[in-house]
Amino acid sequence: MKTFKGSNRECLKASPLILEGFEIRTFRREDLDRVIEINTRCLPEHYSTFFYLDLYDRFPKTFLVAVVDNEIQGYIMCRIERGLSKLRALRLTRLCHVVSIAVMEAYRRRGIATALMLRAMRNAAVEYGATECFLEVRVSNEPALRLYNKLGFRKTRRIVGYYMDGEDAWEMARPIFEEDLMKGLK
Repeated sequence: MKTFKGSNRECLKASPLILEGFEIRTFRREDLDRVIEINTRCLPEHYSTFFYLDLYDRFPKTFLVAVVDNEIQGYIMCRIERGLSKLRALRLTRLCHVVSIAVMEAYRRRGIATALMLRAMRNAAVEYGATECFLEVRVSNEPALRLYNKLGFRKTRRIVGYYMDGEDAWEMARPIFEEDLMKGLK
């Protein structure tokens, strides 16, 4: 198994369930309006109500929210896919695909997105048997690229014109079966 180098190890040792000042918990149907509001305010890509509820119905353990000051201030939603590895050529695997993650601007830089990512990856591995996590991110989104790099993701390919406005995306991936990841998220 690969292990993480440098600062990634320290990042993975933090408990993502309850950190100072916020709590990570599973999405509930009554959270939908707030999650849609966060998505609308923070991201240019928007989804139908059916899309959110379908992901929740199929993969509830990887649809998480961050509660701060008694209100949801961030979320992550993922889907589990079976397909070719993003990291190893011609190898079938179970993948955790991060569909969307957002944190309200006033609550950024507090570790919320990191905690959401770590908890979602842990749940994807434990609950659904995922061994890799991947996502797409705008090539211009420097804060997100820094976060994903810090979490051990690496660029696997550039997807030309991925977004509706024509911007390219980086596909980024990382393994999620490392023993130290699992220890850090118990």
